[in-house]
Amino acid sequence: MAALARAELTLLGRSKSTLVTAVLVPLLLPVSLASVVKDMGLEDVGLTSGLVLLPAGIGFALLFGVYSALTAIYTTRREELVLKRLRTGELRDAEILTGSALPVLATGLVQSLVLVAGCTAVLDVPVPEAPHLAVLGLLSGLAICAALAAVTAAMTRTVESAQVTTMPLVLLSMIGSGVTVPLELLPDRLASVCELLPLSPVITLIRGGWTGDLSAGETLAAVATALAWAALAVFGVRRWFRWEPRR
Repeated sequence: MAALARAELTLLGRSKSTLVTAVLVPLLLPVSLASVVKDMGLEDVGLTSGLVLLPAGIGFALLFGVYSALTAIYTTRREELVLKRLRTGELRDAEILTGSALPVLATGLVQSLVLVAGCTAVLDVPVPEAPHLAVLGLLSGLAICAALAAVTAAMTRTVESAQVTTMPLVLLSMIGSGVTVPLELLPDRLASVCELLPLSPVITLIRGGWTGDLSAGETLAAVATALAWAALAVFGVRRWFRWEPRR
């Protein structure tokens, strides 16, 4: 797995399009949201610009740096018969998928740490009140996005079409998971539905890690939702992931 991860890291550095999607886009998008966030009336719900932009930046890193990039990587390796050849060796299926994902997951983790440092310095984000919740949210987000990337790759015919197949989840998460608009600003019924989206518990745990205002019930609900999506995604990978090129 280590050798496979090193090879994938080398290929990631050579692919300009994947590198831009995985590294630059997640870092630039929060900057473009800064002016919009200031006009949201966050004081009414006890939030600040920093407490919105920080989880948003991490959400973008997960969506573009992990989910979208990894979907393209899995699709490329499948169509080039790399995954099929790897299955003839000693690695198990889960090890092949995990080894291929490690560089992207590491990139998403580093991006998140950079965003935390940047927001703390520039936006005066306070020290997290419950850092364990933020860590739990980030790790669950990495796992969910990696598994969903494998599921999406199973439905993706070519690398070019990966930009289309990943778009529904990306747009839905950006709008309804609290990435760009906090769920606290949405109507109660709509917020209750949006809380069930894949990335919603991740953003809830990360923001709650900084604010420290999540109750035990809210924390358990977010963790249960994240675990449910992780389990569903793993089931989808085992059921539908394709190792042969789609013709």
